[in-house]
Amino acid sequence: MPESSLDYTTFKKKYATRGADIPQQVYLANQDTMRIKKEKTAVDNLEKILSAVFSISSKKGFHAMTMRDLSQKSGISLGALYPYFESKDQLLAIILEQGRSMVCETLEMFSREHAHPLEKLRVTIKAHIFLSELMRPWFYFAFMEVRNLKAAEFEAVKAMEERTQKILCDILEQGEAEGVFRAGNHALTASMIKALQQEWYLKRWKYTKQQVPVDQYAEQVMEMVEKYCCC
Repeated sequence: MPESSLDYTTFKKKYATRGADIPQQVYLANQDTMRIKKEKTAVDNLEKILSAVFSISSKKGFHAMTMRDLSQKSGISLGALYPYFESKDQLLAIILEQGRSMVCETLEMFSREHAHPLEKLRVTIKAHIFLSELMRPWFYFAFMEVRNLKAAEFEAVKAMEERTQKILCDILEQGEAEGVFRAGNHALTASMIKALQQEWYLKRWKYTKQQVPVDQYAEQVMEMVEKYCCC
């Protein structure tokens, strides 16, 4: 079976349209509650709002951010912000739901492209790492804000984590059934793979210092996983 041809450049090309359309996806998913009739205006402003949220949150945290902070950073007046969301809690819910959808749909999309369990595992692991590279502000935001979430929001984040781990676990179980992967605690293995994926965007400074590009990191993770999992 050929090696996975998925590298970061290939991933970006395949994901380019979806990534560029995220503000539009946010609008379409929430247009019933957003009091904005013109889609282009809404999408343009949502791009500014999301960029401002991630920038402010990386410095002082989302819960310390005020609406005035968001207004100043985005260049959108306070009065013009409220048609998009009625409160910070609603804004947070919108961001978390879009992040969940983005991650799960991307992993499932790449996973469906292959039938062989090893190739399926390769592209799924790499796609997660590459997505976190391409959309790092989303990943970093979700991880850093978990400790401040209310119970319902925290459960939603946990559900996303469990779903992405289940994608990996299902592939490992399929591989065991087909004689590709050895028997083991696949749920635990999936959790450990997830930790390696999170390492890339949470401690990026280490790999920048070592001059490790994302393709090299993804290949190293995959090499470790294959040596452990394959029969």
